[in-house]
Amino acid sequence: MKLVSFERGGQAGFGVVRDDGVVDLGRAPGGRYADLKSLLEADALDEVRAVASGAADFALADIQLLPVIPDPGKIWCAGLNYGEHVQETGRQVTEQPTFFLRFADSQVGHEGRILRPPESIKLDYEGEIAVIIGKPGRRITEGDSWSHIAGYACYNDGSVRDWQVHTSQWGPGKNFARTGGFGPGW
Repeated sequence: MKLVSFERGGQAGFGVVRDDGVVDLGRAPGGRYADLKSLLEADALDEVRAVASGAADFALADIQLLPVIPDPGKIWCAGLNYGEHVQETGRQVTEQPTFFLRFADSQVGHEGRILRPPESIKLDYEGEIAVIIGKPGRRITEGDSWSHIAGYACYNDGSVRDWQVHTSQWGPGKNFARTGGFGPGW
């Protein structure tokens, strides 16, 4: 399923994309799930499959896409996650990966405008893939890890480089408002 979160007529919603339209999943089953995050956390995709296969409720052109999960609990990002990128930065490959966090309000949805903040002259982009964790867990075995993944989405990890590299902490350069594009989920 091609899942989305959206805004339509000032109201947030979520649904599934079919052809050039969206089936509103907020109405099924019985409106039990407030948003896509709660639907995925409840592992309830099977409950909405019948509705998701129906006719679109409205056209894609009639909505504004939000980040796939607008209110994630955490956004963990792996930095320097492939050899060519490590080499171009002049760093060494290490045994442990580099991680940094992003804040939810630093993101925009698919086709949303990423903004260069006036404090910067070095806004850069990085094409990434977002892994959306649906089922929560802790100390998950490698063999069980796939059962926790709800899906994938495109991610533009916009980086304010002049703020990212002035210390060893990447957070400042990764969290200016509207610098990360999250979606679509198809």
